[in-house]
Parts: sequence; C-alpha cells; structure tokens
Amino acid sequence: MTDSPSTAAVPGPGFRPRTALAMSREAAAAVLDAGTLDALAAICDLAPPPVLDDLTTPRARAVLADVDLLVTGWGCPPLDRDVLGAAPRLRAIVHTAGSVRGHITEACWERGIEVSSAASANAVPVAEYTLAMILLTGKDVLERARDYRADRSRDDWLRTPRTVGNHRRTVGILSASRTGRRVIELLRPHDIDVLLYDPYVTGPDATELDVEQVELDELFARADTVSVHTPLLPATRRLVGRRQIEALRPGAVLINTSRGAVVDQDALTEAALAGRLRAVLDVTDPEVLPPGHPLWDCDNVLITPHLAGSQGNEWRRLADLALAETARWASGAGFLHPVRRERLAFQA
Repeated sequence: MTDSPSTAAVPGPGFRPRTALAMSREAAAAVLDAGTLDALAAICDLAPPPVLDDLTTPRARAVLADVDLLVTGWGCPPLDRDVLGAAPRLRAIVHTAGSVRGHITEACWERGIEVSSAASANAVPVAEYTLAMILLTGKDVLERARDYRADRSRDDWLRTPRTVGNHRRTVGILSASRTGRRVIELLRPHDIDVLLYDPYVTGPDATELDVEQVELDELFARADTVSVHTPLLPATRRLVGRRQIEALRPGAVLINTSRGAVVDQDALTEAALAGRLRAVLDVTDPEVLPPGHPLWDCDNVLITPHLAGSQGNEWRRLADLALAETARWASGAGFLHPVRRERLAFQA
C-alpha cells in the first residue's frame, strides 16, 4: 500500500521525490537531453523510461501509484479524477512548457496539487522574435529585399520616405503578459515610444513598465506597429476586430505571436489584400491556413509556422527551469514560477 499525501515524506533537505515523466515521447526527446535526465535523477527517484504518454495502461498505473511529482510536457494526457485516483501520493507538477490548460484539471486544484510552468522561459524567444520583426518591418526590410531581388539594382536611398525607420517609431503592445512585458524590456534601449493596452494593469504598474497606457482603440489609431500578446480566452477571442484593424494608419504593421483567434482574420485579410496594412503572423486561425487562403500569396504578409516559441537549442531553457523548480520543491523551498488557480482566467 502506498502512503497517502498526508503521511508521505515532507519535502526538505535530503528528500528525494518519486518522479515520473508524463508527455509525448517526441516532446521528451526534444526537451530533455541526457544531461538533464542525469541531473533530474540526481535530485529524484526517477521512474525508468519510457515516459508516460498514456496514463491508462497497467504500467502507467503502477508508476503513478508511487509518484510524488510529475514532470509534464507537450502531449501530457489530462490529469483528471481517474488519473489522480491512481496517484494518491502526487503533490506537485512541473511543466516543461508554457500553458497548463491542456492537462491540469479542476481535480488537480481541488486536490491542492502545486503546479509550476516554464512559461517565463518560453516567453524569451517569443519576445526576441517580436523585437526582430518590429525592427525589420520598421525598416521595410522584407519589402525592400523583395524589390532588390527583383530589380537587382540599388535603390535611391536618399529618397527613402520618412515613414521608414525605427527612430521614434510608436509600438503598441496588446497585453502585459509575460511575453508582452519581455518585449517592453527589449524595446527600452531603442528610440521607440511604447503604448500599452491591458485593462488589468494599474497606473503604478504602467509607470514601472515605463509605457503610456491607452485604451484599445487608441492603441490601434496611434501605433505604427501593434504586437499582440494577449492569451486566447473567451473574453479575448477576436478582441482585435474590424474596428481596430480599420483604425490602423496606412502601412501600419500588425504582429501576432499569440493565438490566431485573438484577431478577426477576415477583417485582417481584407485590409492586407487592399494594401492598407502589413502583417507578421506566427499564428493564424485556423493553424495551418487552407492551401488556397489568399494570405499565402499576399506580398505584405509574412506567415511563419508558429516558430517564435522555444525550438532547437532554446528547449534548454525549458529543461533548465523545470530542473531548477524540481530541485526547489524537493528542498522544501517551493516553486519560483508557480501557476495560481485564481490567475488562470487571465493566462493562456
């Protein structure tokens, strides 16, 4: 018989939580290299491979019966009441990716399970991608490179319109999420004026962020570039609607690295095809767009395959954060990046 959570050993010096990996095998191979697994095994009593990608099998139930902590990732099945019933000792979950909505259920919160996420680590490359696109589109790099390739002759740079460039460009940030805040930080060394729309940011917080807080419609009317960083929630679906898109000045840029459904894609498509705006879309609705969708062939729209988030060597950040969180929890220090139940309504 396994210990109940109330009688199991308490995290603290010398505590080695019984730990299992719950995610797809592809996610585990991508994010958790051999060095990370060795480091994790030095902290925990780690269940041997393979990872748990199906929590209903006899082997999974045998592993869950003794587990104190789960390290989860992309592809983790929902941790519902049935799963929790098979894991009486489970007290903590460390997620190696961003959003926990796909696998953390109400049953987890009711049980009092502590949850940590690597969302702050995943925000870093998204913000870097966004900064790069803000600066590149400010210089009209994509369009000018296309024209240069076609003409193969130098343009008359002394006739460059004064709308081109990043000096005193106005960038509107939609939502002071983790990524939105990181973008604001990365913009500080540049001569760029930053506007922010986020109804949950107070005046003092906006002052600390060193941004001008404005209403949604004003953000779109004043910005040269708008970057969308709001999570997709019932209240934010098509938050960027036709009125906001039509308020953008001619030639303005809309960057979306959040979720495609935050933007009214029909209105965006009409404006882009009419040449009224430029767009950088790392996400679309749906994802992927149908092969015949007109945005594929729109010269003033750049579509990338949801690559802004952690990929390649950037997965190491996720693994390092998860490893650090596991060590903190095992030592009794608690999570540095906890996910709070009361904040889920405002998070992805």
